[in-house]
Amino acid sequence: MPEVSNIIVWLILGGLSGWIASIIAGKNASMGLVANIIVGIIGAFIGGWIAGLLGLGPATGLNIWSFIVSIIGALVLLWIIGLVRKR
Repeated sequence: MPEVSNIIVWLILGGLSGWIASIIAGKNASMGLVANIIVGIIGAFIGGWIAGLLGLGPATGLNIWSFIVSIIGALVLLWIIGLVRKR
């Protein structure tokens, strides 16, 4: 079971990366705190998966690489959500 401090770090990193991705994607006005956190956390998984496919190494821990990977993953997630909503 994850420690409470790890969960808090996940929420903070997820919120920040989701927020930055929503600003880059121009969706910040339509997203709230909870949506940014969810997009950031899911984006971290997507970004890690993409980085692994490209052979860029794992994104682990709280560091700048993990932060960049989670932002990229969050941008991919927002792009996919945009495609689904257009249908």
